[in-house]
Amino acid sequence: MTLYKYILNEIWPTFFASLFVMVFIMVASQMLSITELVITRGVGVAEVVGIVIYLLPDIVAFALPAVSLIAVLVAFLRLSADSEIIALKSCGVSLYQMLPPVVGLSFLGLLFALVMGVFVAPWGNRSFKDLIFRIAESEVTVGIKERVFSEPFDNVVFYVNRYSSREKRLKDVFVIDRRDKRVTNTIVAEEGRILLHPNERIITLRFLRGTIFLVEKDLKSARTIGFKSYDLNISLKDILAGLASRKKKPHELSVGELLKQLEETPKGEVRYNEIMRELLEKGSMPLAVFLMGIIGVPLGARLRARGRSAGIGVSLAIFSVYYLCLAGMRSICSTGILSPAIGVWIPDFFLLISCIYLLRRAAEERPINFLAGLKQKMA
Repeated sequence: MTLYKYILNEIWPTFFASLFVMVFIMVASQMLSITELVITRGVGVAEVVGIVIYLLPDIVAFALPAVSLIAVLVAFLRLSADSEIIALKSCGVSLYQMLPPVVGLSFLGLLFALVMGVFVAPWGNRSFKDLIFRIAESEVTVGIKERVFSEPFDNVVFYVNRYSSREKRLKDVFVIDRRDKRVTNTIVAEEGRILLHPNERIITLRFLRGTIFLVEKDLKSARTIGFKSYDLNISLKDILAGLASRKKKPHELSVGELLKQLEETPKGEVRYNEIMRELLEKGSMPLAVFLMGIIGVPLGARLRARGRSAGIGVSLAIFSVYYLCLAGMRSICSTGILSPAIGVWIPDFFLLISCIYLLRRAAEERPINFLAGLKQKMA
């Protein structure tokens, strides 16, 4: 137990430090889009904090495999560099006898990743999209002004003679819609209404008794259309492109919702493959966290290099290869070329084979080929 506590004390500080750093980097990568909301949309501090909180579960679930590998590899790299592993082996302690604390910690990581993937991450993704929709709702409510040209949405210009924000009614409306790259739509209507659809995350501007003037961007042709009723839909992608879509994506759905949609979606469709892939990944990703932790033991034990930078570099390289394989399998499974029931587990299968191979080589004191080449380059 003394040995187990000693190994655990080597692992957990690096685990939490690595998790914090990776979460910080990934949140920082989203700051450009968040800053755009603050500057151009006037989003408040509370909404920004909400956005960050809702993004965290998905980010943590994504970072856990890499963090698990870094923590274990760096810990055993330190033990190896200070010859403590050699001292333990000389006392009759094999590499396999050092595994229980790592297995226990990796299993806790598996359970944590499972909870994040099944419950917390879908909640965060849904809440994030709902918050963006509320921001869009406030945009259309606050952004439209009477007898003033306003642009509450990108490439959509409004001029309203009278506007009731409480009833969401517009009188004598003039709208220029430039969202279509080929055609500019100019809408003139006697009356307009704002309809909200929270479930579909769409804002509908319904115009009554008016005319649409369609002019191609190259000015080669134009058309005039009269209407009694015309709907102009504003989706979340018109508020912040790339962060939202009309239809709920599979990663926003709970396990129950995924199973329900799986029954309702015909087999062979892209949507069916995406739902099946997402459902199976709720088990494959936590398994990757567990296997990454175990792989860190032989890698750290055999890579005798001083400094944590070597361990972090090797860990990130291995995680990059894993993630590229995962991304490739996601694309292949979504298109239906390979069944998600098989493709989703291929990255984990390679991790399992690598884990068995590396453990056997390290326990038998046999060199690991790619580590030998890496040590020569570092020397």
